[in-house]
Amino acid sequence: MTLLSPPLSQLLNHSADMVQGVLAGRSLTDLLAAVPGPARPGTQALSFEVLRRLGGAQAARSQLAPKVPPREVDALLVTALALLWPREGQPLYPDHTLVDQAVHAAKQRASASAGFINAVLRRFVRERGALVEVAERSPQGAFNHPLWWIERVRREWPAQWQAILTEANRRPPMTLRVHARRSSAAAYVARLAAQGLYAKPLGEQAVVLAEPVPVAALPGFAEGEVSVQDLAAQRAAPLLIGAGLPAGARTLDACAAPGGKTAHLLELADLDLLALDADAQRLARVQGTLSRLHLHATLRAADARQPSAWWDGRPFDAILLDAPCSASGIVRRHPDIRWLRRPDDIAALARIQRELLEALWPLLTPGGRLLYATCSIFHAEGQDQIDAFLQRVGPGAARLDPASPGHLLGLPDNGSAGAPPSTDGFFYALLHKTS
Repeated sequence: MTLLSPPLSQLLNHSADMVQGVLAGRSLTDLLAAVPGPARPGTQALSFEVLRRLGGAQAARSQLAPKVPPREVDALLVTALALLWPREGQPLYPDHTLVDQAVHAAKQRASASAGFINAVLRRFVRERGALVEVAERSPQGAFNHPLWWIERVRREWPAQWQAILTEANRRPPMTLRVHARRSSAAAYVARLAAQGLYAKPLGEQAVVLAEPVPVAALPGFAEGEVSVQDLAAQRAAPLLIGAGLPAGARTLDACAAPGGKTAHLLELADLDLLALDADAQRLARVQGTLSRLHLHATLRAADARQPSAWWDGRPFDAILLDAPCSASGIVRRHPDIRWLRRPDDIAALARIQRELLEALWPLLTPGGRLLYATCSIFHAEGQDQIDAFLQRVGPGAARLDPASPGHLLGLPDNGSAGAPPSTDGFFYALLHKTS
């Protein structure tokens, strides 16, 4: 039986709920989980579009309605304004359709606001060029990020800040990792082509699709032959393994969920791997990933900062510390993050990262290696964190591998050296324990 797509007015109301929830501090992932199944794909697609243009929509709303309307009305209004925003290519919907359906949504959401929504949206359509021009004079309207975020990126990356913020509003490519024990990127691209899906290989295991598709459409996905993972994230496992870890090397993935890097390590080497995560529910996702890929690791729910609660006293040959962070490097995939974060979050997360480094470093055997990673572009969670750590432990105890990529900004053409085009933002530092 084919399920009918919900009417646009319903999707607009669901999307407005998403925007209202995000602005109240809830993650889009959690909010989407509560949306009825048939409406979830459309709601997610519209919500992503809106959150990528929310700064401009809010700036336009300030011109059209200086007095902020009630939250449930304002959420619907900025949702409609963002979807009416000028864009490259064809608009998502004709103007008259979107305005009409937004009015229907308002009647269901807050009936007294329908006339107000109608008047504001029709004025925006009539005066769109001038209103957009004024909105984009403000940093938030031009770059669709909170002002504190814009200022931080501008301060830390003065040569690239505009490109970073612009790239964060683009739709990311869908990138795959072919199971190294099962096939190669070139062979998998040929399989995709046989099904009418265009893609190109990048290296031995990475494949970039021309257009995203549901994972169910990927040949061999259910059988564990391929996974979805950004190019920047795919650098972790090869960096940690390096020229090779001995068979059975004792390895720790300290913050393992959702398990993509855990699986990649096991695809590339025969390891005695402990996958740790503080969240038992998220750890279940790691097991699901490993089961699909026919891989094995020991899983344990525990806080990596408290080794006395989980460590058996045997040192590790290698540790992957993919530390909790602001996720400022993956906002194009998770456009709600920029609106959820607060300025003081960065310092709080940096403290957690420091505690993790301090707790895990003693667990590493002399001669072992630790890969510190964050999906962040902020210095406090990357280079500044590692510089401070190396100062604390001293040059006789640790050295930074010269192959460490450092900050990867993921910018095509003018990004940081060594970053593949169109990747997420990341930071990597490979540390060797010398004594």
